[in-house]
Amino acid sequence: MSLTYPSPANGSENEPAGDAAVHRTYQVRTFGCQMNVHDSERMAGMLEAAGYVPADGAQADVVVFNTCAVRENADNKLYGNLGQLAPIKAANPGMQIAVGGCLAQKDRETILKKAPWVDAVFGTHNVGALPALLDRARHNNEAQLEILESLDVFPSTLPTKRDAVYSGWVSISVGCNNTCTFCIVPALRGKEKDRRPGEILAEVQALVDDGAIEVTLLGQNVNSYGVEFGDRQAFSKLLRACGEIPGLERVRFTSPHPAAFTDDVIDAMAETPNVMPQLHMPLQSGSDKVLRDMKRSYRSAKFLGILDKVRAKMPHAAISTDIIVGFPGETEEDFQATLDVVEKSRFATAFTFQYSKRPGTPAADLPDQLPKTVVQERFERLTALQDRIAAEENAKQLGRRVEVMVTAQSGRKSEETHRLSGRSQDQRLVHFTVPQGAPAPRPGDVVTVTITEAAAFHLIADPATAADYSLRRSRAGDAWDRAQADSCGAPAPGAAGAARTGVSLGMPSLPVRSR
Repeated sequence: MSLTYPSPANGSENEPAGDAAVHRTYQVRTFGCQMNVHDSERMAGMLEAAGYVPADGAQADVVVFNTCAVRENADNKLYGNLGQLAPIKAANPGMQIAVGGCLAQKDRETILKKAPWVDAVFGTHNVGALPALLDRARHNNEAQLEILESLDVFPSTLPTKRDAVYSGWVSISVGCNNTCTFCIVPALRGKEKDRRPGEILAEVQALVDDGAIEVTLLGQNVNSYGVEFGDRQAFSKLLRACGEIPGLERVRFTSPHPAAFTDDVIDAMAETPNVMPQLHMPLQSGSDKVLRDMKRSYRSAKFLGILDKVRAKMPHAAISTDIIVGFPGETEEDFQATLDVVEKSRFATAFTFQYSKRPGTPAADLPDQLPKTVVQERFERLTALQDRIAAEENAKQLGRRVEVMVTAQSGRKSEETHRLSGRSQDQRLVHFTVPQGAPAPRPGDVVTVTITEAAAFHLIADPATAADYSLRRSRAGDAWDRAQADSCGAPAPGAAGAARTGVSLGMPSLPVRSR
C-alpha cells in the first residue's frame, strides 16, 4: 500500500528513527483490559525513547490504536475511529496511524484493506517493533504489516511511560493455557510464558525506586504462574517476596482463575501486610451446566468455597468478578443459578457482559444462540441485583476509618463538590473533602478519613473537622511533584488530573461494570 509523506527536512532517505521523530508528537489510544493498558505504557515508552513527545491534547503526528478483540463491537469501534482520522490525515500527509493489539493480531491484512490510510499494523507478540515500523513506513512510503506468531520480546523488558507515577503494572506472564470456549485471547496472545521471579522483583523494585508505592501484578491467569518452571506455589512465593520490598505499600493482582486458585495464595494474601484485601475472581456463570459448556474447569460450589476461605482469613476483603449473560444454551434455570451465586457471593463490584459471538471461538458455533431481547432482559435483572448488593456492601463501610491513596482522577462532580478522589486499601473508590485549614494532598499521598456516605459505586468522606482528617505525604507524592516539574507544570497539591501523558485509556483501570 503506497502512502505519501513529505521529504525529510535534511534530505536524507535513510534518516534514523530517532532523528526522524524529533519534535513529532504521539498519542496512544487504548481499548481493552489491564494487559493492554500495560502494553500501551510500553508503546509510549518506546516512542519517547525514539524521540517522540506526547501530543498533550493537540492533534498528534502519530496516533497508535492498541486494540481489543474480546467484545463484538471491537472492530466497529476501531474502524469508526480510523474513519474519523482519515480526513485529518489527508490534510496532514506527514501524519502516521498505527494499529496494534489483539484485533490487529486477529484481522491482520483486513485492517489495511478496510483502512488503507493506516501506516503500520503489528500484533501482540511484537509490540517492540512499533518505532521501526513507523520509520520503515515513512522511509519506504508504504504501509508496514508485521504479525509474529510467538512472543518476540517480553513486554516488560521494553521502555515504559507510566500513566501514573504513584502506581504501576508488572507483567508476570503473558498468554493463557486455558481453552474457555468464549475467549479468543489464547489464540491471540499464545500459550502462557512466565517470567523468572528475579526479573519480576527487579522491575517492582525499579518502580518503587522511581516513586511508586503500589503495583499490580498482571497475567491472563496469575495463579498458574510457575507452570513453565514447575513450581506450583510460585505465585504465593512471589506475593510474599513483594512483601519484603521496602517502600512498596500496596500489592494487587489480576486475574486469577478459580480452578487454579489454591490455599497457599490465600495464606500469602492474609499474611503479607502490603498485599491488599481485595480479590478479583471471575465467576462467568453460576450454572454448572453453562460452566461446562464454557470449559471452565470449576463448579459453583468450588467458587463459593474459595470466597468462604478468603473471607475467613480476610473478613473485610472486597471481592469483584466477571459475569457473562446469555451464553449459548443458557436457560432461565441456568440464569437463575447465576443470580443465586451472585446473591451468595456479595460482590463489591462486578464486570457484567452480554455474551458476544466472536468468530474464531468454539462458542460462536454452538447451537441455541440466544435472542438479543432475552439476553438484554436477563442482563438488566443481573445488574439490578448487583447494584443492590453493591449498595448494601458499601453501606457497611459507613463510620469506618479508611486509608485512601489519592489519585490524579477526580469524580464528575468534583468542581461542584470540591472533593478529591482515591482508592481505599480494598480498592473501593472514595471521594473526600479536605477540611478548611488542613493541608491538601498530592496524587500519591495517603489520607485517612471516616466514611460518611455510601452509594453503589463509590463512598464519600466529608470530615467535619481537621481532627477527622489525616494526611501522610508519601514518596509517591514527591514523585508526582517531580513529574510535574519535569513536564514544566508547577506542582499543584490537590489539583487532580493536572498531568497528561501520551497514553489515552479507552476504559477505566477498574470500572464498576460495563453495559
